[in-house]
Amino acid sequence: MLLKERIPASYILKKIKLEVLYVLIIGLLVNYLTSQFKHLIPEMPIGIPAFIGTAISVILSFKINQSYDRWWEARKIWGAIVNESRTFVIELQSFVSRDKQKDIKEIAYRQIAWCFSLGQSLRGLDATENLDKFISEGDLLHIKKHNNKPLALLQLNALQIAGLKDAGSLEVFSHVQINNTLVNFSNAMGMAERIKSTVFPQTYRLFLHFFIYIFVVTLSIALTDIDSFFEIPLLLVISSAFFLLEKSATHLQDPFNNLPTDTAMTTIATNIEINIKQLLGETEVPEPLKPQGFYSL
Repeated sequence: MLLKERIPASYILKKIKLEVLYVLIIGLLVNYLTSQFKHLIPEMPIGIPAFIGTAISVILSFKINQSYDRWWEARKIWGAIVNESRTFVIELQSFVSRDKQKDIKEIAYRQIAWCFSLGQSLRGLDATENLDKFISEGDLLHIKKHNNKPLALLQLNALQIAGLKDAGSLEVFSHVQINNTLVNFSNAMGMAERIKSTVFPQTYRLFLHFFIYIFVVTLSIALTDIDSFFEIPLLLVISSAFFLLEKSATHLQDPFNNLPTDTAMTTIATNIEINIKQLLGETEVPEPLKPQGFYSL
């Protein structure tokens, strides 16, 4: 997730270097053709590129709004996971018999593992990485047999909690309450997976790039009376603004793509780990994850 820090210009320019190169080539080519075949190319009213630029702005606005909605929904999902994780441990401490502290700790640590595993899974990374700090070797071997590692962790917690209820360490109504929290975890995971698996229509990107290049051509023809030393930089600046907005929207539309713009799931999971360990009364807790320059992990 990007922070309120100064973003390096190199990071920004790197995102649109190919598009800017294409605009430079198009601008130079059109400038050459208009100068060599001026009598064959009709005058271009400035209103035509202005109209195309307005259309581009409308399409860009729609894409940015839709992309931000996806990103904000992802952030709300992880905000709910934070709240439910705290509630989950408090419910365990309130409802489970006092003599079952070992089980409470085991379930709570498995919940920490679930948060890290879900983040890794959504980013397309190894969902079992570093989980040996929180779960037993047996649990680790069990979840490796599953395609959906976070779901397997939820199942282990559900089965252990059911075992506590069968052993008389958890009342029926308390079990129902805790089970509702587990259902909320499953719902949050499903919503995040839905965002991850739903592809944003690529036609928006194709149409945008097509219109931007048309805009560059028409604007270049309309500005034939301006010296090329001023015309080409002007084309580059205007088109770069469009391409940067489009690239920002493209990054926001997938908030789980392991980019600086995605949801800071590792940072959130670390905060959940700190909260849960402190609820368990532990003193050795990790430090909050520090940003990597201008973004959080």
